[in-house]
Amino acid sequence: MKALITKRSVVIASIALFLALITLVSVNVFNSSGPVTGIANTITRPVRALSSTVARTFGNIFASIYRYEELEKRYEEVLQQNVKLQQDFRLSAEIEAENAMLRQQLEFRARNPDYIQEMVTLENWTADNWTSTFTINRGYANSEVRPGMTVATEYGVLIGQVSEVRATDSTVITVLDTKFSAAAFVGGDNREDADGTVTVKGDFAQMRNGLLIIDYIDDDLNIVTGADVFTSGYGAVFPAGLNVGEVVSVQNHANGIGRYATVRPSRDIETIQTMFVIIDFENPDR
Repeated sequence: MKALITKRSVVIASIALFLALITLVSVNVFNSSGPVTGIANTITRPVRALSSTVARTFGNIFASIYRYEELEKRYEEVLQQNVKLQQDFRLSAEIEAENAMLRQQLEFRARNPDYIQEMVTLENWTADNWTSTFTINRGYANSEVRPGMTVATEYGVLIGQVSEVRATDSTVITVLDTKFSAAAFVGGDNREDADGTVTVKGDFAQMRNGLLIIDYIDDDLNIVTGADVFTSGYGAVFPAGLNVGEVVSVQNHANGIGRYATVRPSRDIETIQTMFVIIDFENPDR
C-alpha cells in the first residue's frame, strides 16, 4: 500500500512538473500563456467573476458606510448649530424682555418723581385657602412702613397693600385677597385714555383661579378682553397709574343681573421676592 501511494505521488508530481514545463515554454517561446494557462483561466473564470462581484459589493458597502459617517457627522454639526441658534434666540428674547421692563421702570419713575419707596423682601406666605397674604421683613421698628401703604414692583405693578405692621415685620394683602379693592381705570392709565372708571377687587371664588373681579359693570362701559387696568388714584388710597392687570373675560351674572369682568394680575404674585412699599406719594389731578 505504501508503495502504491509512493507511485501515485511520483506520477502526480511528474504530471504537475510536465504541465509547468509546458506553460513555461509557451510563455517564453510563443509569448502567450499557453494552453494550460488558458484551460486554468477557463476553469477559474466563474470564481474570478464571483470574486470581482464580491469585491465591488464590499467596495459599495464601505463607500456607503463612509457616506453614512459623513452624513452623521454633518447631522451632529447641524444639530449643534440649531442648539446654538435656540440659545441665541432665548438670550435675545430675555434681553428684549429685560429692556422692556427697564423702559417701564424708567417711564414709571419719570411719571412719579415724588414717590418715596422702601425696598422690602417677602419672608413667607400665609398658609390657608381663605386669604392671599404674605409677610415682609419691615415693621415700625426698622422702617417707615405703616398700615394702608401700597406695595408694588419697581416697574409700577401693584402687588397689594400693607394690612398689619409689627415691630420687625408686616402683613401684606395681595390684590387677590377678598379685603382688597381699588378705584381703577380700564383701557388706560388716565381719564382721557380710559374706557371708564371701575372698582377692581379680590373675590373668593376667583382667588382660586388667580384672578380679580370688576363687578356690576355699568351698561355704558365698553370693557373688552385684553384691556389694561390701572389704579386711578381716586380716594388717595393708592398712587395713580399702577398696573393692576389685564381683563381676561367679560360675562353676565348667572342671575342675569349685570356684567362682571375677571382680571389677571400683571405679575405672577407668587414668584415675587423683592418689592417696594410706597411710603409717600402725590397723585396728580387724574
